[in-house]
Amino acid sequence: MTDVEIEKENKQIAKQYKELLRISYQTLSDDDKKLIRSAFEIAVDAHKDQRRKSGEAYIFHPIAVAKIVASEIGLDAVSIASALLHDVVEDTEYTLDDIDRMFGETVARIVDGLTKIAHLKKDMNISQQAENFRKMLLTLNDDVRVIIIKIADRYHNMLTMDSMPEHKQVKIASETLYIYAPLAHRIGLYNIKTELEDLSLKYTEPNVYRDIKSEIEDSKEDNLAYIDAFSEVIDTSLKKEGLNYIIKGRMKSIFSIRKKMKVQNVVFDEIYDKFAIRIIYKSDRANEKFLAWKIYSIVTDHFTPNPVRLRDWISSPKSTGYEALHITVMGPKRRWVEVQIRSERMHEIAEKGYAAHFKYKHGDQKEQGIEVWLNRLQEALENANTNAVDFVEEFKLNLYSKEIFVFTPKGELKSLPKGATPLDFAFSIHTQVGMRTRGAKVNGKLIPLNTTLNSGDQVEIITSEQAKPNQNWLDYATTARARAKIKSSLREEKKTMALEGKEILRRKLKSQKITLNEDTINKMVTFFKLKTSLDLFYRIGIGSIDNQMIKDFASSYSNAFISFFKNKIRRNPAPENVDKEEITSKYDVLVFGKEEEKLDYTLSQCCNPIPGDPVFGFVSVSDGIKVHKKNCPNAISLQSNYAYRIISAKWIDSSQEEFKSDIMLTGIDNLGLVSQITEMISKNMHVNIKHLSFSTDGGTFKGKITVVVKNIAILKKLIGNLKQINGIHKVTRL
Repeated sequence: MTDVEIEKENKQIAKQYKELLRISYQTLSDDDKKLIRSAFEIAVDAHKDQRRKSGEAYIFHPIAVAKIVASEIGLDAVSIASALLHDVVEDTEYTLDDIDRMFGETVARIVDGLTKIAHLKKDMNISQQAENFRKMLLTLNDDVRVIIIKIADRYHNMLTMDSMPEHKQVKIASETLYIYAPLAHRIGLYNIKTELEDLSLKYTEPNVYRDIKSEIEDSKEDNLAYIDAFSEVIDTSLKKEGLNYIIKGRMKSIFSIRKKMKVQNVVFDEIYDKFAIRIIYKSDRANEKFLAWKIYSIVTDHFTPNPVRLRDWISSPKSTGYEALHITVMGPKRRWVEVQIRSERMHEIAEKGYAAHFKYKHGDQKEQGIEVWLNRLQEALENANTNAVDFVEEFKLNLYSKEIFVFTPKGELKSLPKGATPLDFAFSIHTQVGMRTRGAKVNGKLIPLNTTLNSGDQVEIITSEQAKPNQNWLDYATTARARAKIKSSLREEKKTMALEGKEILRRKLKSQKITLNEDTINKMVTFFKLKTSLDLFYRIGIGSIDNQMIKDFASSYSNAFISFFKNKIRRNPAPENVDKEEITSKYDVLVFGKEEEKLDYTLSQCCNPIPGDPVFGFVSVSDGIKVHKKNCPNAISLQSNYAYRIISAKWIDSSQEEFKSDIMLTGIDNLGLVSQITEMISKNMHVNIKHLSFSTDGGTFKGKITVVVKNIAILKKLIGNLKQINGIHKVTRL
């Protein structure tokens, strides 16, 4: 570059810096400006020899990201400084210690989080994207500003992708649609979310994008005329009420129009609600709600509303903080029009997301708006061992989906994700309420725990000190919080049962003149084809390994058999990475569909699933059911193109299966006999009763009980105990 070109570029860099300070949404103090100036000077020095693919100086990128953070997102000086420095540790000789020394611990922590994200391996595989996404979310434990700056970084990259090769454009655009746009929406950055979606469509479906954009530009004058005609009708009535307001028309985004065209299977001209009209009014906080409904009344006096499309987010704001009244009315020329009614404060929150909540606050108060969201996110992160793809889907279910609003018995409003059940509601109230859930009433009626809740439901949880989570609850709960707590409880219960099993085993082996030591345990683990010692103890505790099976082991405890086992172990060494202190299930049975049927299947060669892997079934044309891992390279293609041939599948531990069994009892009728029977089954043996019926005739009785047991050993013990009850003559299994 010539000296003239360098001087011209330096002037442009200085101009961009001044623009950054001028457009900042937050009021900057002298200290704030000093912090931003220092960050700017370090960034200029660090990137002085770097250029982007387009040829421009690299420093323009961090300045542009900082401008998005300062103006469009509206964050503070610390965030602006961090945005200026976001690539310094990643791409230059400056270290994290340098940043910490010059700018303090907070800026260093944010830059560190952004650097971790940048270091993630990029891969076309969807499961790798999911893992990257998960790691990104985990950085939120440090500071939510990490993810907000990363969204701004991605937004600017999307704005400047024209110089990249086409395959990279498609990959980055797809990743943006899959990860960043939903995340921006969840934080409340609606404008950026819309821009990210439109820019992604520009590269994933360029022809469609160009066609819709052209159609929008061609119809711009007609739309402006329509907005004027709509405004004219209600303008007089609004002014008559002395309201201070403006009416704006906003074209729906290219992406949302494309979505409507696909869903409704129509062309551009057949989409009638292509734009929304906003009425933004001035008001103090006390009168905001009153004025919103007054404007609603005026609009619906002139235009017929669609009652199904009323959205009241003023009485019940979205969890992102969004407030507005949305109505859809039949406007001039018989066209449906969405009208959004907002105060200036509500509009600011809609435009800036969380930043608007703490614009006028200082210090700790600024963080309060973010903390509510962080707490919710933390719940989704609690279960850190989930498969990455499942994690993404579960996270999206909890944080991106539409919300429902339900009431407690006292009338308090609770927000839950769509699809939530009474069990999710119970855990959202308090962990102990969830753990002790025995049943639930919705709108006064007793309902099953797996019932899907709807907005407006009043939910009452029935608790009991004897109640505790069981394996079925994982099928009933949908929220990350509930599922994590249930899994944790089941793990603890297994450990407790395993401790009891260890003592039982010690006594049983002692009677066979065998000492319980590490060598004996290892041989038993191998003999019963298990994975860990605790798995062995647990199965003995629940009776899955009974007396006879322990005797079979004892009788084989000879030198010849030990020699055979040594050879066998040498040929098939146990995996070294087995954690002896963790219970792992012996996944030995594969079941399909909601009914968990056992069907014929083959394991696919492309991903070679093994017992315990998260899997699904694919019904092939000639080979029956083929089982694939959920993160199989072919999974996305199969699920997208042949959804109707996908069947859910999961590995289960045969010792964890529960079986229904019917028992017939006959005997002499005594007062309190039924109470004795149910207490013995439920309280003493902790066996679940599914059905109970008794009839008496001339002093004798007949009874039929349906119970749920884990195995035949427990059932035999139950029948034996029933026979001991005074008055029972005969107990038979049907």
